Order: sequence, then structure tokens, then C-alpha cells
Amino acid sequence: MTAPTPALETLRRVFGYPSFRGPQAEIIDHITGGGDALVLMPTGGGKSLCYQIPALLRPGVGVIVSPLIALMQDQVDALLQAGVRAAYLNSSQDWETASATERKLRNGELDLIYVAPERLFTDRFLSLLDDLDRAGRIALFAIDEAHCVSQWGHDFRPEYIQLSLLHERYPSVPRIALTATADSLTRQEIIERLGLGEARTFLSSFDRPNIRYTVVDRDNPRKQLLGFLAAHRGEAGIVYCLSRKKVDETAAWLNEQGIAALPYHAGLDAAVRQKHQQRFLREDGIVMTATIAFGMGIDKPDVRFVAHLDLPKSLEAYYQETGRAGRDGEPAEAWMTYGLNDVVVHRQRIDESAAGDEQKRIERGKLDALLAWCELATCRRVGLLRYFAEESASCGNCDTCIEPPEVWDGTIAAQKALSAALRTGQRFGAAHLTDVLRGKATEKVTQFGHDQLPTFGVGNDLDDAGWRGVFRQMLAAGLLHADAQAFGALKLTDAARPVLKGETTLELRRQVIRAKQKSALAGRRTDVPMSADDAPLFDALRTWRAELAREQGVPAYVILHDKTLRELAMRRPANTDELLTVPGIGQAKAERYGETLLGLMG
Repeated sequence: MTAPTPALETLRRVFGYPSFRGPQAEIIDHITGGGDALVLMPTGGGKSLCYQIPALLRPGVGVIVSPLIALMQDQVDALLQAGVRAAYLNSSQDWETASATERKLRNGELDLIYVAPERLFTDRFLSLLDDLDRAGRIALFAIDEAHCVSQWGHDFRPEYIQLSLLHERYPSVPRIALTATADSLTRQEIIERLGLGEARTFLSSFDRPNIRYTVVDRDNPRKQLLGFLAAHRGEAGIVYCLSRKKVDETAAWLNEQGIAALPYHAGLDAAVRQKHQQRFLREDGIVMTATIAFGMGIDKPDVRFVAHLDLPKSLEAYYQETGRAGRDGEPAEAWMTYGLNDVVVHRQRIDESAAGDEQKRIERGKLDALLAWCELATCRRVGLLRYFAEESASCGNCDTCIEPPEVWDGTIAAQKALSAALRTGQRFGAAHLTDVLRGKATEKVTQFGHDQLPTFGVGNDLDDAGWRGVFRQMLAAGLLHADAQAFGALKLTDAARPVLKGETTLELRRQVIRAKQKSALAGRRTDVPMSADDAPLFDALRTWRAELAREQGVPAYVILHDKTLRELAMRRPANTDELLTVPGIGQAKAERYGETLLGLMG
């Protein structure tokens, strides 16, 4: 039998996992050998091990640059549990604590140091790095959340631009840049801005097969959200909203419905944000209602759902936000409701932004790609992966696979809608045009004399929801443009002319009210189903873990993941050797908790 490689031996001994996944082994070998790398790997794919293990194998300390204070703390806590000498430096620490950490760093007492970019670029820290470099004691630089370097991205951090300095100042130290998502444009900018032209790029599959994607037409969003959450009582999740006001109102309303919800957005006091984030990480069943200010780098593995009450900015943003669900590999759901108003709001934000014309063009293109994805009649997973240049087969686990929408020839309906927009002077939105098409003589319709138009009442074959669907799909197809300067007035584009003249046909999705959908977690499957006999032990293990987490002041999952507890309940190890075969239990955890765990096995 071939002896395990040093990397595999470290994986088993320290982290308690039997084997690497995907390209992990190849990436680790490349970095350990001194090479540079750009790693694109989905959330939950095991990116952290790609720099943690090389840092343990190479002489010196691994320096990890991260913009996320909460993530630093969680990752360091998890490494300490695994027996790794780790620490972090950021603005949350007092001078005494930071100085003690710097002393450990200087004395060679750390394997990994996490540092915020603004701390990295202080003269004090660079001087410390200079000393370590002269002594050959920097193992590597890891740049986490590398998409923050991209000005086209949705999470640009100006201080990340300076990170090219690492290569210039310490050319012999290998670098690894990591991100969970980056389209080809963002990827190229990461390479250029970080000077990674000679680096190897490792591109993993972007597929998250455990996540079910569902998009619903907005009707009564609160009622729709409540219906969705009914299948997730007592589970952790995130509800994203576009505005701070909507975040606060939604959180308050959810609490009135008996759902433990907390608001999170940049307008809250920093101490309140920190408190809410800590509760979400450390308590079970909290729903975080948030703007996109929340979530990047959240390492909580058991988030069972991510819901969007408003359209995100792009498919890339959507992919990253929904990727916070199901990091443990267990079934999870990504649910979104959207409507015409989302399109108007996002276009207005783009048009009114201070960005240059080229950036606006790119952002409009990204929004259009997201709209087209929302209106897909085919597999959502195929469409999402294709956006990241990855081909796949239909998944059978998204709304369009489970309930394939009916497709119909919407050419005549589109011609009626386009005609109504033209005859009303292209000055009105979808609601008014729908009233005209359906023959509703509202005060506004009669005020403008639109009840006298030839198009008045020609659309009674569709109800209001049906016409909303037609207008939304025409916007997604680029036949109409919502003029943000004219309060969302719908105007024809050049692409509309062939449809209006009957020179081309248009297929549309039939708008249907979906039956109450089964949750992706209904009858939740795990790798091996847990029997009724094992469930009491699993619950006892969770109770023990929760008490321990409270004592230590860390999130429960930092001690052991649910998946590890489930394996313990099913395998019931009888001794330390058997305990070490359970995924997620390495040498340090076996020594620290083994006696107690074996006692709980009964």
C-alpha cells in the first residue's frame, strides 16, 4: 500500500478528512512547490484547505489577506480547534492583543496569520514582513475573496488594488488568489491587477447540486415568502432585500409571524451589526434579513435557504449570495420573487450612477443576463452554469425541471402590447398599458383618452398577471426598455420592430400560479439516511456541542459540523482509532473531545 503524501497525511491528521476533493490535491502540490495560483471554486468546495495545508507544509507562516473580520475569527477558532497555531490581526483588536500576536509572529509561533488589507499595508506590518522574508519565514500569501479587486464586480474593495505590492516586494513568496465566483471579465481583472499572469488557473465546477433554484412571479411577496418559510421553521436562512427600509420592515414583520428574524444593513450601528451577526452564527434557527452588506465570507455551514425579495444586480451576485446556503452539502433552497419594478429600479440605479459609460454598458449587460435567466423555460442550473462557461445536463432539481412551464406563441400578444405602448406615446408603464389592453376605463385611462384607442380592450384573453408576464418577458428579451428617467415608461427598442411587423415570432412562458411546492428539504436526504434509533444520539451530540460552544464562546459548527455528528451517531465508534475514521475528527479533536464523545456513544 502506497504511503500517503505529506499533504494527504496532514489532511487526515489535522482536519480529519480521508481524501481530497476535486482539484484540491493538485492545487496544494502546486502551491507547496512554490507556484502561484488563481483558484475559482464554489462556496463550500474547500477553498481554505488549498492554502492552509501548504502553509503547514512550507517553512514559515502563511499570510492570509481577508476583508472579513467575522470570517477571520471563525476560521481562526476552527483552526485552533484542529490544533493549528493560528491568529488574526484586524481593527477589532486592542493594541495589547495585536502586539501579542505580532510577537508570536516574529518568534515563529504561528502557522497562519489572517490580516485585513488595511492592516497589511501599515508601515509597522510591512516592516515585520520584511524581517520574516529576509529570514525565509513567509510560507505563502493567500488573497481570499479575490473578486474584491474587480471594479466591474459587485463587491469592489479599493484597498485590494494595492495587493500587487506583495509580488513586487516579496517576489519569491508564492501567492494563491481565491474566489467563489468570477465571470471571465472579473477573472481577467484579478489576473491583471494582482500580477498573476504567470499563475496557474484552477477552475472547478460552479455547480452546487444540493441547492434547488426557484423563481416566482411577484404577486403578494409577503404571503409568498411566508409560504416558502413554512417548510423551513426553526432553520437558519437569509432573506435579501434591496433597501435598508425594506430590511427593517421585513424583519419586524417576520417576528410578528413568530419567525426569529434580525435586520442587517450598513445603516445600523456597527455594534448592532456585530451582535446580530454573532447571533446568526452561534444560535440555531435565526433568519437574517439583510441587504448585500451581509454575507460575504459567512462560513456557517447549515444555512438551509437564501430568499431574495428583490432582484440582485447580476447572475454573478445571485450565484454568490445563494452560495451561502448548504455549505455542508445537505439540501438547501434558493428562492426568489421578482417583478417588473425590479427592472425599473436597477436600470435607474445604473443610469444615475457615477460610473463611466463602459462600466454602465457592462452592468446593463449583466442585468439583462439575469433577467433572461429569470424567464427561462428550461433548466435553471443549465442556464446558470452556462453563464460561467460550463455546460451541464438538466438537473431535475429546479422549479423549471420539476414543473416545466408551458411555452406558447406570444407573437400576437406581444404585438398588442407593443402597439399599446406606441399608441400611448411610450410614456406609460406596464400597469397602465395592461388597463388599456384589458379595457379598464380607469380615471387615468379616460383622462388621457386612451379608452378611445384601437388597442383599448383587445387584450381580454389574458388577466393582469398574464400581461405582467408578457411585459416582463419582453423586457428580458430586449424588445422593450424601461426608461428610468420617465418613471419606468416602456419604450420600444429596435429589436421590437420585426415582432411588431410580423417578421419574426416570439415564444413566451405561460404564467401560472404554482401549486404549493414541496421543499427541497422535505424528507431531507443525507449521504446515508439516519435511522430512528440513531436520532436520539444525534440530538444528544447536538446538545453537548451547543453547551460546549457556549462555554468556549464560538459557533457550534466550529467545534464539529452536523455532518460529523451524524456520522458519529450512525457509526458509534467504540475507541479512539474508530473515532479517527469519522470525517471531521482529526488528532487534536480526538485528544480534546474523544473521551467525552466515546462516553456519549453509550
